[in-house]
Amino acid sequence: MLNKGLRDEESIRIENTLRTLHALIFVPKFWNAEDTSLIDEQLKSFGLSLQRTIEIPEDELIILLQRCHLDWNQQEQFADILVGLSQENQFNFLGKALVIYQYIQQESKVFSFGINTKISSLKNK
Repeated sequence: MLNKGLRDEESIRIENTLRTLHALIFVPKFWNAEDTSLIDEQLKSFGLSLQRTIEIPEDELIILLQRCHLDWNQQEQFADILVGLSQENQFNFLGKALVIYQYIQQESKVFSFGINTKISSLKNK
């Protein structure tokens, strides 16, 4: 278990990585090697790359996110990033995002209308 100071530092690091990923994903319109390498660089902090994210089974992805100490909100942000990556049809991470949202909804023991809406939206795609 991490002590409070280390947890706070880890949380700040995770938030910064997620914020950078979010910015990278929603800016590019044409995915090229430079764009994907910038995303890969950020995913490294979670032990991932775009290729590894494609290959990893959903249940292993959830375990990986837990090992990286992502809280519920951060896991939701990560799933949002996967949805963002899937928007231009370059990648298809919608199934992985759906599983993450469902996991959060079930395991967090707190019902979220926002996550429920995201689940419904992905099921309808």
